Amino acid sequence: MGNIKGNCNCNAVNFEFNVPTEKQAIYMCHCSICRRATGTNGVAVMIANRADFKWLKGKEKVKYWHKPSHDWVCSFCEECGSSLPGQNDEQRMYIPVGLIDNIYLDGVRVAHHLWVDSKASWDDIGDDGEQHQCSIR
Repeated sequence: MGNIKGNCNCNAVNFEFNVPTEKQAIYMCHCSICRRATGTNGVAVMIANRADFKWLKGKEKVKYWHKPSHDWVCSFCEECGSSLPGQNDEQRMYIPVGLIDNIYLDGVRVAHHLWVDSKASWDDIGDDGEQHQCSIR
């Protein structure tokens, strides 16, 4: 498939990453932090190794917010406010799939639902992605 490209809503920030075809999957996090960060039922992301991710344009426009007393950090575009890719852990990045052009996502589906014990009462999971009470490593 090659490199997958994406950008924020105003196109000030562009990026690309590579995930081997056999590892391409969408992870849907239902935790309260992701719900508040997005204003929806959570966030759908792909995971890539940090070594396989790079900013193409606008890295200086990426701003970060760290949740006090927590290890969670979100990133967003200073121009349009779009959620942006961020550090998942020391080795991996998370990439919100809403930023990725659809041509790169053909055939990619939600494989995992994370923190389902924290999901909102109105959030009905309607696909066959594996459900996890917490995150998976």
